[in-house]
Amino acid sequence: MLTAIQNELLKTLINLYRVSNGASVKGEDIADVMRRSPGTIRNQMLILRNLGLVKGVPGPRGGYKPTIEAYHKLDIKVSDEEAIVPVFKDDSKLDNISVAKIEFTSIPNPGDCEAVIKVLGNIKDLDIGENIRIGPTPVNHLMLTGKIIGRDDMDNILLLDSTSIGSVPKLKIKEVGSSNFLVVKESYSIKKVAEILINNAADGAPVFNNDDKVVGMVTLNDIVRAVANSILEHNVSAIMSKNVFMINENEMISKIIGKMQKYHIGRVLYVDDNKKLKGIITKTDILNVIGSYVDSKI
Repeated sequence: MLTAIQNELLKTLINLYRVSNGASVKGEDIADVMRRSPGTIRNQMLILRNLGLVKGVPGPRGGYKPTIEAYHKLDIKVSDEEAIVPVFKDDSKLDNISVAKIEFTSIPNPGDCEAVIKVLGNIKDLDIGENIRIGPTPVNHLMLTGKIIGRDDMDNILLLDSTSIGSVPKLKIKEVGSSNFLVVKESYSIKKVAEILINNAADGAPVFNNDDKVVGMVTLNDIVRAVANSILEHNVSAIMSKNVFMINENEMISKIIGKMQKYHIGRVLYVDDNKKLKGIITKTDILNVIGSYVDSKI
């Protein structure tokens, strides 16, 4: 039989671990969430390790991970791949936090109802009175925005006064993306590419070879690193990313959202059935169309 603090500690560890992409959880992070001293956490972790519910990971990036027995002990379903439901504050995605459950207290008027949000991760950066955006959720691609009007740190729950509720619109990628993409050659100097991006107010562009085939992607962040390393005269092929993600233009935007979030991709190229490049879709394109769609439902 676990004590109350051990039960809470194990739940906190599992919650943080489920949004850590498999990384171990530091005792300091657990102590921060539980509002207890790191020493208390270490002592209790020793007991849980002896019970086979926790395993320690040594090294500078070490910490703790729950065992399968921990999930069984708390009757929590073990999933091979957790669906991450993002939380945004001030249009910025919060790291290491996800939504596990959304319950609406009333839904006669979607613009005037409260939602109980079960959160995975540390909610210390979410304060009462702040506006947040949640989603999209898997399957139904629900988007929810509202103001935090209550919080329960013990059970990691937020009470949200919703201002808008909607789903990701059923639009194809080609209906949202842009077919006017920049032409950047791998033989161009980094300096020339920087000028092209700046003059066109673009954050990035696909890189083509002499056969007009896409061989990479370059972004302003790549340019900044090139400036720091004083290699502006090098060819852009020296800094471009060769891992280019492409998708068929007829896929729905809901399909690409999850992949962009999972792999931290800011832009994706889309092609036709013959694999010919047709355009580019960015995270901003998707957020803009979702925002317009949700606003129209208020």
